[in-house]
Amino acid sequence: MGTDVDAFLGQLARHLRTQVEKLAGLLLQHLNGELPELREEREIAALTLEETAQHVTTILDLLEHQPDVSASKAPSVVLEVGRLYARRGIPVSRLLRGYRLGHLSLLEMVQAEAPRLTSDWHMIHLAAMRLITIGFDYVDRSSEEVVAAYQEERDHLLQRRLALTNRASKRIGTTLDVTRTAQELTEVCTEEFADLVTVDLFDSALDETGTGSPEAPTQRRVAQRSVLDGCPESLLRIGEAHSYPDDSEPARTLATGRSVLHHIGRTEVPMWMAPSESHSQALSALGLHSVLLVALHARGETLGLVQFSRHRTSVPFDDDDLLLAQEIVSRTAVSIDNARRYTRERSTALALQRTLLPRHTVKQSAVEAASRYLPAGSRAGVGGDWYDVIPLSGARVALVVGDVVGRGLHAAATMGRLRTAVRAFADIDLMPDELLTHLDDVVIRMQREESRDEGETSATCLYAIYDPVSRLCSVASAGHVPPTVVTPSTTGEARTASVVELSEVSVGPPLGLGGLPFETTEFQLEEGSLLVLHTDGLIADRTRDVDVALTTLHDVLASAPESLEETCDHLVAALLPSRPADDVALLVARTRALDPDHVAAINLPSDPAAVSGARRFASDVLAAWGLEEMSFTTELAVSELVTNAIRYGKSPIQLRLILQSTLTCEVSDASSTAPHLRRARIFDEGGRGLLLVAQLTDHWGARHSREGKVIWAEQALPADSGSDHRANETPLGPQG
Repeated sequence: MGTDVDAFLGQLARHLRTQVEKLAGLLLQHLNGELPELREEREIAALTLEETAQHVTTILDLLEHQPDVSASKAPSVVLEVGRLYARRGIPVSRLLRGYRLGHLSLLEMVQAEAPRLTSDWHMIHLAAMRLITIGFDYVDRSSEEVVAAYQEERDHLLQRRLALTNRASKRIGTTLDVTRTAQELTEVCTEEFADLVTVDLFDSALDETGTGSPEAPTQRRVAQRSVLDGCPESLLRIGEAHSYPDDSEPARTLATGRSVLHHIGRTEVPMWMAPSESHSQALSALGLHSVLLVALHARGETLGLVQFSRHRTSVPFDDDDLLLAQEIVSRTAVSIDNARRYTRERSTALALQRTLLPRHTVKQSAVEAASRYLPAGSRAGVGGDWYDVIPLSGARVALVVGDVVGRGLHAAATMGRLRTAVRAFADIDLMPDELLTHLDDVVIRMQREESRDEGETSATCLYAIYDPVSRLCSVASAGHVPPTVVTPSTTGEARTASVVELSEVSVGPPLGLGGLPFETTEFQLEEGSLLVLHTDGLIADRTRDVDVALTTLHDVLASAPESLEETCDHLVAALLPSRPADDVALLVARTRALDPDHVAAINLPSDPAAVSGARRFASDVLAAWGLEEMSFTTELAVSELVTNAIRYGKSPIQLRLILQSTLTCEVSDASSTAPHLRRARIFDEGGRGLLLVAQLTDHWGARHSREGKVIWAEQALPADSGSDHRANETPLGPQG
C-alpha cells in the first residue's frame, strides 16, 4: 500500500507542475491579508512571490521523488527572505507565522486536487496523511535554516552598528570646534548608515558670547554630506539660516526632544523637506523613502537638529536604526556643547587677556620696545602669559614677562591680578628680588583664598630694570626663562655683527612656593643691545628639542633687522610655523643710553650750609638746559630734599638732575629710613617740606637700594620748552 501511496503522490505532483505560478500567486494573495509588509514593501512582496514558487516546487519534488526531507535544503531565495526581514527589522515571529500559514494553505491546495485523480477515498486519506508528514517536516527543516539566516543577518547588523558606534566615538569630537564636530558626524554616518546627513544648529548655540536667545527659532546649516556629489537633495547651503514651519515634524522634534522615524511614500514628500514642487519631484526621483529626525540635546538644552535620509540604500530605517542614531547624536551633542563652551570660555579669556595686556606704553628714553602675544592653538585653552613695560623713576624702565600655570578664565584672571600687583610693587621702586618676594606672598595668599576645585595657583615671572644713565640691567627670575641678550659688536666706528649670549641670570623658584629667596643679577649693556624676554611657549614644544629652539632663536637674533617689529615677526615665523601649543608672550627691547649732557650730579657734605650750594647748582644746570622758568620750583624741591637728607640721612649725599621726557630731581643718601608725609600743626616749625614737594611737583617717591635710598621728584617740562621728550602714547606692538 505504501508504494501505491507514493506513486499516487508522484502522479499528483506531476499534475500540479504546470500550476506552480498559479499556486504561488494564490498563496501570496492569501498571505497579503495576514502580513502587512507584503502590502507595504514592494521588495519583500516580489521576493516572497519568488520564494513561494520555490517552496511549491520543492514540495512537489519531495512528493514526486520521495527524497529524505532531512537531507533537503531550503532554496537560497528562502534564506534571502529571512535576511531581508532581518534588515527590515521585522520580528522573526512574523516570518515564521507566514511560513506556517503558507505551507498550510499549500497543503490544502494540493489535497484539494487529489479527488480529481482518484475516487478512492482511502487512498486520498492515506495520501493526505503522508502529505502532512512530508509538508511539516519540510516546514520544520526550512524554518530552522531561515531562522539561522535571520539571526546571522541580525548579528551582522549588530556588529556593523557596534562598529559604527565605535567609529563615531573615535572620530566625532576630535577637536573643540563646533563646525568641525558637526562635519565629523556627517562624514561618519554617510559611510554606511545614511545617504544624506544634515546638521542644523540654533544661532544661540553658535554664539561665542553666550548672549544669544535660546528661544530664537532660527537655525543655521553648519554641516551636510551626501553620497551624491554636491548634495543635490538639499536646497540649503552650509552657513545658510532657515527655520522650520511650526506644524512640521522637525519643529515638533525640536520642541519635544522626541526622535522621529518618518517613512515617505513615492508621492508624499513633506513640505518641510521639499518646499517646491520641482524639489519634491527631484527627491521622489531619487527614491527618498525614510528619514530620521533626532534633536541635538545636551545638559538640558536643545542645540539643533540632525536629519538622516535614505534613498540609494533600499532598506528603510527601522526602530533599531533610530536608537543607533539617537546614541550617536547624543554623543555628538555633548561634544558640540563642550566645543561651544570651550569656544565661549576661550573667547572670554582672550578678551579678558587682551584687555589686561598693555596696548600702549608711555614713550620713554630708556628702551625701544616691540611685543607679540599669541594664544594657544590647542584644545587646552588660553593661558596666563603676560608682558609689560613700566616706566620707573630716574629715567629707568622695568621689563616684565610672566606665565600663570593653567588655562582658561581662571588663568587669565590670575594673570590680571599678578600684573596689577607687579605694577603696584614697581610703583614703590622695589629691587627685582624684593618685588618677586612680595609677588610670591601675593600668590600664596591667592592659594589660600581659592577652592581646591580651581587648582593650585602658581606662576613664573621675570622682572628686569634697565637704567639708561648707568646702562645697568638688574634682573631677577622666579622660575622663568632667562632673557637673551644681543650685544652690538663694533670694529672702529662700523657695526659689523651681533654676539648672542644667554645672560647668566640666577633662576629662583616659581611663585607660590614660599620661603625661598630670589636673587638679583646685575650686568651692564652696551647702547643698542637687545633684551629678548619671552615665555617658554616660544621655545618649548613636544616635537622639538629646547636646545634646537634656542639655537634657532640665536640665529634669528644674530641677523636681526633694525626694526624691532620685524625682529618679532622673524622670531615668530622661525620658532612657531604653526599655531603654538602653548601661549606665547614675546617682548623685545633695544636699550638706549641717556645723553651725558642730560644728567648732572653733585656730591654734598652732611652740612646744612650745603643746601644753598645745592640750590645754586640746580639753578645753573637748568639755565644750561634752557629751563630757567622751572628754577623756582626746582630750587624749592632741592632745598627740601637735601635738607631732609642732611637732617635725617647719612653720608654720602648726592644730588642728581635728569632731563628726559620730564625733569627729575634725585637726592640719595646712605640711610634706609623712608620719609613720609605728615600733617604739621599750626605752631610746628617743620614737617612741611615733603608736603610742599608733593604739591609743587607732579610725582614724588622713594626707592631703596643696598646702599641706601633715593628720594625723587618729577616735573613736567614746559609746553614751549621745544623738547621732543614729552610723554606720548605709542603702540607697544601687536598681540597676535
